[in-house]
Amino acid sequence: MLLSLVVPCYNEEQALPLFMEAVAAVRGKIDASLEFCFVDDGSTDGTLALLRELCRKHPEEDIHYVSFSRNFGKEAALYAGLEMAKGDYVVTMDADLQDPPSLLPEMWEILTDGTQAYDCVATRRTDRRSEPPIRSFFARAFYRVINRLSSTEIVDGARDFRMMSRQMVEAVLADREYNRFSKGIFSWVGFHTKWLSYQNVERSAGASKWSFWKLFRYAVQGILAYTTIPLYISSFLGIMLSGISFLALCFIIVRAHLWGDPVAGWPSLVCILTFLGGLILLSLGIIGLYIAKIYLETKKRQIYIVREQQ
Repeated sequence: MLLSLVVPCYNEEQALPLFMEAVAAVRGKIDASLEFCFVDDGSTDGTLALLRELCRKHPEEDIHYVSFSRNFGKEAALYAGLEMAKGDYVVTMDADLQDPPSLLPEMWEILTDGTQAYDCVATRRTDRRSEPPIRSFFARAFYRVINRLSSTEIVDGARDFRMMSRQMVEAVLADREYNRFSKGIFSWVGFHTKWLSYQNVERSAGASKWSFWKLFRYAVQGILAYTTIPLYISSFLGIMLSGISFLALCFIIVRAHLWGDPVAGWPSLVCILTFLGGLILLSLGIIGLYIAKIYLETKKRQIYIVREQQ
């Protein structure tokens, strides 16, 4: 049997040698041939040169890579790697060793053990050590929000580190949407999944490419991709405020007939108008985000463009 390792790389020149050493240390425990599918996501350091060198120095290894024409993002890199992979089973994992290769033998044993009938072994972190507290707070809030709004469950702390059967990989590849959110796609396609938990592991080398703003955008993309509840919320707010406005109008008319119409109260009026204006802009913004996603999908742009491959 063939096990394919899909590894997205963006400026991982320092981490790649450590990754190869860590995989070499456990490959004897896996009763399968290994295929390495590296995806250079437009790196600006020596990642591509290192991948070329790996192919040249280790012709006996089944090592392949594609290099993008620019940085298309991790979601595109994951999709490209899955398209490359030819294995009976496929693993998606990072090169920075935050996805521990030491778990690969256990994942392989679970999937190939005919008594358990799993299609996927996925991983999740049990803690967020080394992360800034504010980032951990918003990460946990994201999982709470999306699981309340969406029927597709996203496990808190879920990683992209997972081993899948060929059938599940084909199901994921059949979904060619441009605005990809892999955690949601993996969950949406279904299949029997076994979850493995482990404590957070710090990067072996280099620095994280995910800033707070990038993570925020990614979270918004995930919410928009797997629920339309925000549209219902904005509609509900509109109906509710219209009802409140009608009742307030009735109150003002009755008060004017009974006690006159005093001029006082313009500050509160300004506050109310500002509040209502903000809600209108919020609703328009939510609708605009969904329209923007539709606009990008209808363009049918390529998910990625390959500049070089081996």
